[in-house]
Amino acid sequence: MKMKALVLSHYSHLEVVEMPKPVPLEDEVLVRVHACGICGSDIHGWDGTSGRRIPPLIMGHEAAGQIAEVGTAVTGWTPGDRVTFDSTIYCGECEECLTGAVNHCSDRRVLGVSPGNYVQDGAFAEYVAIPSRILYKLPDNMEYPVAAMVEPVSIAMHAVSHVENLVARSRAVVVGAGTIGLLIMQALKCAGADQIIAVDLNDRRLDQARKLGATECVNPSTCDALQEIRDLSDGGVDICFEAVGLGVTVQLAIQSLHHGGTAVQVGNIAPSAEIPLQEIVSQEVKFIGSYASAGEYPESLRRLADGSIDVRSMIETVAPLESGPAWFEKLSSKEGGNYLKVILQP
Repeated sequence: MKMKALVLSHYSHLEVVEMPKPVPLEDEVLVRVHACGICGSDIHGWDGTSGRRIPPLIMGHEAAGQIAEVGTAVTGWTPGDRVTFDSTIYCGECEECLTGAVNHCSDRRVLGVSPGNYVQDGAFAEYVAIPSRILYKLPDNMEYPVAAMVEPVSIAMHAVSHVENLVARSRAVVVGAGTIGLLIMQALKCAGADQIIAVDLNDRRLDQARKLGATECVNPSTCDALQEIRDLSDGGVDICFEAVGLGVTVQLAIQSLHHGGTAVQVGNIAPSAEIPLQEIVSQEVKFIGSYASAGEYPESLRRLADGSIDVRSMIETVAPLESGPAWFEKLSSKEGGNYLKVILQP
């Protein structure tokens, strides 16, 4: 049996090809993919800048669909079940998994990623085979494109979970109003933050940030961003979230903090970044890294179902898989920053 798949055959080149349909192992299910989102990390994998998607590869890790087949050892799932799934394939048996830190599994793989030591084809295809332990059932009324957004929502929820006991009535800044930044803002709003300042160079994204919970917006191209944040927050914020991953934005996020504040680092476009070390020490800043998610899927699904986190307004378009090559070209261009989430339907 064959299936259609969007294959990264070499850097900056995708093609829709026919290839063998996966056969699920005994602990796996075969999912008929109905929606898969293009992540920013897919763009950086497509052009080779991240080094984590070595061709040939089927990318895609933000997905939802319907179970088509179940492996012989799978229980609790049947063909026809509507599901989404974690982007991290964790073993479920190591010390990290047993303590709930599945995002740090010692034998983890990530869907649609090939960093050199493994190849794990993803969900830009009609079918994908995944372990049943990473499955989550969809609410009956949830559309597949919305369900495909659960993965980035879980990343935002995980980031906020690091400081959840500090969020209520706090002042926060989110540097970067892309998909993850906008979702962090909504998670902060759900957690009761008093002030949420969005920072981005793109006015269209800042307009979206206002609609989704930002109380103020700052564009560094039109003002002294640090001074503006300090003025807006009466001297500095309590918590900052950096959702870009570049040296200049990391520094801005940290410097925006009031003394004793907490910085949560989510963005990681660059492998390293210069940080204001003396400021971190003298201001007693707490610096926390946040990676993927670890158990936030059920809460993320609940938030999407009840509408307290809105992703529909963030979805630019739902397009057929065949349009994938054109969309990757568009999203990687200068105009790419004007788009938020593009969902492909195999």
